[in-house]
Amino acid sequence: MSAYVPAALKRLIRTRFGDRCAYCRSAEDLTATQFEIEHIRPRADGGETLYDNLCLACPMCNRFKSDSASAIDPVTNESAELFHPQRDLWIEHFRWSEDGTEVIGLTASGRATAEKLRMNRASMVRVRRMWVAMSEHPPQS
Repeated sequence: MSAYVPAALKRLIRTRFGDRCAYCRSAEDLTATQFEIEHIRPRADGGETLYDNLCLACPMCNRFKSDSASAIDPVTNESAELFHPQRDLWIEHFRWSEDGTEVIGLTASGRATAEKLRMNRASMVRVRRMWVAMSEHPPQS
C-alpha cells in the first residue's frame, strides 16, 4: 500500500536530494526511470509521511531496502541500522572506490546498507563505469 505524498512535499524532497538517489547517489537524469519517494523508517514500522522521514530513491535501492530498517554488517555479522539519508551524512558512511564504480561502506551502517541495497551489483558497477567514462560520475557533492 502506498502513502499519498503531496506534490509540494515531493518537490522539497527532490530538491533536498538534488534529483539523486539518497542511497547509491545515482543521478535520475542518467537513468531511464523515475525515482521514487521512499519512507526511510518504513511505514510498516510506524514511519510517517513527513519530510524528515522521506528521501528520493532509485527504484532498485527502494526495492532492495523494502521495509527494512536494519541489516547485517558483513564485517561484524551483527545487525546495524541502515543509513538514514535525512539524519546521516553520506560521506561519513560511504566513499567511492578509486575508479568511482563501487560504493564502499565505511561504518557498520554503511556496510550493511551497501550490502542490503546491493549497491555494487554487477549491472550497477557496469553502468557506473560508463558514467565515469562520460565524466558524469561519481557525484562531486
